[in-house]
Amino acid sequence: MAEEAPGGARRGAEELEAAERGPGAAYHMFAMMEDLLEKLKLLNYEEEALRRHHLRPLSRHYFALPTNPGEQFYMFCTLAAWLITKAGHPFEQPQEYDDPNATISNILSELRSFGRSVDFPPSKLKAGYGEQACYVLDCLAEEALKHTDFSWKRPAYPTEELEEEAITEDDAELTLNKLEEEIEEEETDNEENFIDLNVLKAQTYRSDMNESTKQEEILESTTDAAEWNLEVERVLPQLKVTIRTDNKDWRIHVDQMHQHKDGIESALKETRGYLDKLHNEISRTLEKVNSREKYLNNQLEHLVQEYRTAQAQLSEAKEKYQQGSGGVTERTRTLSEITEVLEKVKQEMEEKGSSMTDGAPLVKIKQALTKLKQETVQMDIRIGVVEHTLLQSKLKEKSNMTRDMHATMIPETTIGAY
Repeated sequence: MAEEAPGGARRGAEELEAAERGPGAAYHMFAMMEDLLEKLKLLNYEEEALRRHHLRPLSRHYFALPTNPGEQFYMFCTLAAWLITKAGHPFEQPQEYDDPNATISNILSELRSFGRSVDFPPSKLKAGYGEQACYVLDCLAEEALKHTDFSWKRPAYPTEELEEEAITEDDAELTLNKLEEEIEEEETDNEENFIDLNVLKAQTYRSDMNESTKQEEILESTTDAAEWNLEVERVLPQLKVTIRTDNKDWRIHVDQMHQHKDGIESALKETRGYLDKLHNEISRTLEKVNSREKYLNNQLEHLVQEYRTAQAQLSEAKEKYQQGSGGVTERTRTLSEITEVLEKVKQEMEEKGSSMTDGAPLVKIKQALTKLKQETVQMDIRIGVVEHTLLQSKLKEKSNMTRDMHATMIPETTIGAY
């Protein structure tokens, strides 16, 4: 929220400033952008600037609306550097990773050197779009056009001349003076075209009434001839009648077929001579080519024979090569198998060598021997204890047996004495 507050305040300030300047101020940069695009096209920016840096052409509102600030800023810097160079001041092309503040400062300093005023902070150009960006590029484009001695010329409007309607060969448009004659001819020839009969009747009736009234009322003409001619010229286009012909009429198709036939025959007469000449020239050229081919075959017979021999030798060499390559492949496979076996043997030897040089098994053996000796001593002690126990038991048993024997012998002696 803290980041959005400055942006909202800035937009509010811009809207307030636009409201103070007038209702059309918000659309001023769109018009400026269109003027800038026209000036860039006059300077051929697509070939000299965009294609060199592999950039896309600009749209009508590219710098007026925010689309991609990073791309727009890079495009702004690229076009500004190109326009400054085009205006006669050498300017190094900015790179993508240059400091934007330094780049903007250099562009504005060059703009001031042309005598242009800069009444906005440089931070306005960091976004790469807006009225300030359009203003800077527009000023630089004007300076570039001045340096190239370009001048706007007054527009040359084409003069429109009224062409008189020509009367075609098929008499599609007729004047009223010739209308009655053509109607009579059409009636005699039995060729009826599509004409509105009601209109013709009304026109003939009106003309008859006018003639009758004129004969009764006007006996002497007091009209000026010049005025009469002007009136005739003014009314003449309105007196023309268009006769619509039916395209489905078979007579029209027959006439067209005859016309096309006559045109084809006339054209064939002219072109047949040219075609005959062309045929003769092609025939002579073919004869020359055939004779030259035979001559070359005769002259190069030995070379052709040598080529065939070399071709046969080449085929034999290819066969030998294929056979040799097959043996090489087999030997390569055998070598790979032997190499695998050798690697296994080496690995086993390395394992055995490492086990022989390793003292860990010997230490284990010594530890096992020491443990065996200890266990042997303990077993000897236990055996001695057991032997001593057995000896004690045997002695005790023997003493018991002797005592029992003496006990049995004493009564017998006593009994004998009695």
